[in-house]
Amino acid sequence: MKVCIPHEAGLPLLGPLPDGVSVSVDTAPVDAEFWVPPFLAPPDVVDLAAAMPGLRVVQLMSAGADRWAGRLRDGVQLCDASGVHDSSTSEWVLTAILSCLRDFPHFVRSGRQWAYRQTDELAGKRVLIVGAGSIGAAVTARLAPFEVTVTSVARRARAGVHGVEELPSLLPFADVVVVLVPLTASTTGLVSAEFLAAMPDGALLVNAARGPVVDTDAVLAEAASGRIGYATDVTEPEPLPASHPLWDLPNVLITPHVAGSVRGLFPRAYALAGAQVRRFAAGEPLINVVVDGY
Repeated sequence: MKVCIPHEAGLPLLGPLPDGVSVSVDTAPVDAEFWVPPFLAPPDVVDLAAAMPGLRVVQLMSAGADRWAGRLRDGVQLCDASGVHDSSTSEWVLTAILSCLRDFPHFVRSGRQWAYRQTDELAGKRVLIVGAGSIGAAVTARLAPFEVTVTSVARRARAGVHGVEELPSLLPFADVVVVLVPLTASTTGLVSAEFLAAMPDGALLVNAARGPVVDTDAVLAEAASGRIGYATDVTEPEPLPASHPLWDLPNVLITPHVAGSVRGLFPRAYALAGAQVRRFAAGEPLINVVVDGY
């Protein structure tokens, strides 16, 4: 079986592989059966799959599969990197929440001035997590020491988790709304003008999902009015042009899609890829198989 990965550094991170498995390093393979595309690759990377006649598995290094779902031919399994980004993305979410509530953007913009001011705090806040997958669970765990109340929402209701149809009744009581849903047809534009209008004055929206999940014009209008704050690692369009007015708002914190870009990414992602190769070679079911965009 021929496996292709995008980084030389990934070779020792795959772990022991069965006899008959060969691994090459290439970002544009032709003869791979098991392909690990580059992390944060350009959108057209999926087109390379059409020129790979023997391709059987695509193992992503990203938790989101929106660029790939529905675009591979029948017989090719698509697997995401669910679990790989739980710690890094949940850390980013906590950093964003604390930075905004404690007014770090204000202090940074103050330069060398001793710009004393009283700030808000996380303690006592009501946090609504929209997207109760593995990253949502990691965020919930990291919020536990901060004396907050956490409510979780998923596509479908289950024990301890509300269904997405309940959002209109939950949003008015959320001080912080964290969006972690995958990008699908049903989640595109989920955070609409109506969604934002339901949030209370002074609330904070945190987007660690994908840019198109949030209506950019709608969130710009709400943030520009000063009614809500906004922290995001993803934008629509992405990259966000330097001239975009979101950059200038004092209650907006933007990072350049770095929530998953940490030193632990490669060890975790290639450990998953190696485990998947071993499963596939043994004829065992793969994990993290993407179904209906999830």
